[in-house]
Amino acid sequence: MAVDLLLGLQWGDEGKGKIVDVLTQNYDIVARFQGGPNAGHTLEFDGIKHVLRTIPSGIFHKTTINLVGNGVVIDPVVFVKELEGLDKFNIDYKSKLLLSRKAHVILPTHRLLDAASEASKGKAKIGSTLKGIGPTYMDKTGRNGLRLGDLEMPNWETRYRALAEKHLGLIDFYDVDVQFDLEEMEEEFFEAVKTLKTLTFIDSEEYIHQAQKEGKSILAEGAQGSLLDIDFGTYPFVTSSNTTAAGACTGLGVAPNKVKEVYGIFKAYTTRVGSGPFPTELFDEVGDKMARIGNEFGAVTGRPRRCGWLDLVALKYAVAINGVTQLMMMKSDVLSGFETLKVCTAYQYNGKKIEHLPFNIEPEFITPLYKEMKGWKEDLTKIKETDKFPKELNDYIDFLEGELEVPIKLVSVGPDRTQTIHR
Repeated sequence: MAVDLLLGLQWGDEGKGKIVDVLTQNYDIVARFQGGPNAGHTLEFDGIKHVLRTIPSGIFHKTTINLVGNGVVIDPVVFVKELEGLDKFNIDYKSKLLLSRKAHVILPTHRLLDAASEASKGKAKIGSTLKGIGPTYMDKTGRNGLRLGDLEMPNWETRYRALAEKHLGLIDFYDVDVQFDLEEMEEEFFEAVKTLKTLTFIDSEEYIHQAQKEGKSILAEGAQGSLLDIDFGTYPFVTSSNTTAAGACTGLGVAPNKVKEVYGIFKAYTTRVGSGPFPTELFDEVGDKMARIGNEFGAVTGRPRRCGWLDLVALKYAVAINGVTQLMMMKSDVLSGFETLKVCTAYQYNGKKIEHLPFNIEPEFITPLYKEMKGWKEDLTKIKETDKFPKELNDYIDFLEGELEVPIKLVSVGPDRTQTIHR
């Protein structure tokens, strides 16, 4: 059976966790395929807000199997804290949660290395979440990494020590002041590894292949957003993994011809956390209002998100590189009350009008060109059906569909799973 993908189309924080939670009832397996605890998927239902970092967002559904794929990097300490957060809700994760043996492990020294590297960049820092993600992926591609399957081997602690010593040497090389108590960090790490080893490690690509043969329905869940992809994002202000549809193939062992639906998630406006270019960013009271109404703070870092108008140039690019088949628009309720809305439809780039995402979108090269549209005043959060949408919202959706040439099948009008309208 084919695999469906769910991806973010902007710089992350699009609301993927909520949509996975909404869609999970239609799937036997939800599988995370890349990233690590730098991701924060927020789910809200029954008046409670849940933030997941590494565990797939289908964990709250009783019959769904949740798989952490080989493309993910796992911090045992953070992972165990996530499990402890689930304990209070009596989630039977031991029978529902599977971990790929090929997933790489984030060591305490990976986090220290991340901090040292970022500190050494000074004003040129890229806005890392300092979770050790980048250094772990560097060890993966450098063929030095420690994987979950290694934790089942008798000599894993020897291999750990050799890699940790190498990291300490690199930290010294950066010659920056990074304060840490490695002994305390390692004590917590080794305890967390013990807990992790009570879970089920599997050869995940074989599990996925067998599930496909048996006709099981599978949803692959992405983290971050397409514009943070290591290859196709706004490099170097990107994450260290492939956040696009191609990442699901390498991060789960799924063949490209086995992918069916590609759900693309985007906000009705645009946000970004950390450093990096952002052509439609607002520095006025309109941007402040978006941030305030949308509660735009990172789910993991708590950092305020930069806000701006919807960038159709970047969104078209993300739709194309992912092969998106269905779109889902989030946070439409945040735009209620804006008299005029703007949508970036092209760039003025080095004196020429272009409608594609160029190599460099730094502000000295780019001026966004906007189409203005009439906003709506109605509170959308109580709306349950599409025929209750204000005309201006329908006009906004129709315009976006026409430009993107992909149907917008779902509109979110609030954070709760019930505030989701299918079109």
